[in-house]
Amino acid sequence: MAEPTRPLCDYQGYDYEGGFWPGRDYEDAVERIALREMLPTSGGRLVEIGAGFGRLADLYGRYERVILLDPARSQVEDARQRLGADGRFIFIVGDVYHLPLCTNSFDVALTVRVLHHVSDVPAAFREIHRILRPEGRYVLEYANKRNLKEVIRHLFGRSSLRPFSSEPVEYSPLHYNFHPSYIEEGLRRAQFRLEKGLAVSSLRLNLLKKLVPDSWLIRADGLLQGPTASLKLAPSMFLLTRALKGGPTSEAVFRCPQCGNEELDESATALLCGKCGRSWPIEDGIYDFGL
Repeated sequence: MAEPTRPLCDYQGYDYEGGFWPGRDYEDAVERIALREMLPTSGGRLVEIGAGFGRLADLYGRYERVILLDPARSQVEDARQRLGADGRFIFIVGDVYHLPLCTNSFDVALTVRVLHHVSDVPAAFREIHRILRPEGRYVLEYANKRNLKEVIRHLFGRSSLRPFSSEPVEYSPLHYNFHPSYIEEGLRRAQFRLEKGLAVSSLRLNLLKKLVPDSWLIRADGLLQGPTASLKLAPSMFLLTRALKGGPTSEAVFRCPQCGNEELDESATALLCGKCGRSWPIEDGIYDFGL
């Protein structure tokens, strides 16, 4: 049976750094607080899936090897321009449904502001579980439709997101909000063990951002992330999970996303799959696995 075609939201050609992030210093800072709490301070291999222009790459300074992967080549090019001088980084064009990465080969995987655009979350979780080593960490963020603001709107009959229903809601093309139970059940089915949660961006209200200095909001959010996590009422939830699995680890990196072969031959210009014959180009320091 042919694998279903899944749409991708890839931000190709969009100035994500200059067009989206100005004016969002609070959101950037509180997400970094959460990641510093959840990420090991150092480690072997880390992959950020949906890394964009590499906004969070400075948090990975003590990892031996860092893969930044995104479906949009223009985003990966921006990341390479910013970080290409650091030999620890590998820059890859690819997508979460067909990760061009070997099985049991990564210690840590991250998706931040990514599941928000994923139409088939169970498939994404299965792929991420595949590439992680036994007990490997998966740190994820998801947009929570059962956030406090939306619950209040619902009580006054003004919500279109159905905050208490378990199914995802697509409020705009390829923009999804999720109920906590949907995400947590999906993780369990994909054989992840949930270890910790943090409630992030709880103070992300336009009125507060206008009246209160960012530094105050950032400090307050950091203090609230842990104590309010069990309520699951923040618009952004961060989870730390572990991959439950066995088997030997792999030291190889690349896998053919077309046929699954994990023994690719690398030249100066391409990776060649001897099984299906597909050639994956290497251009300007970027491995391009775009299907």
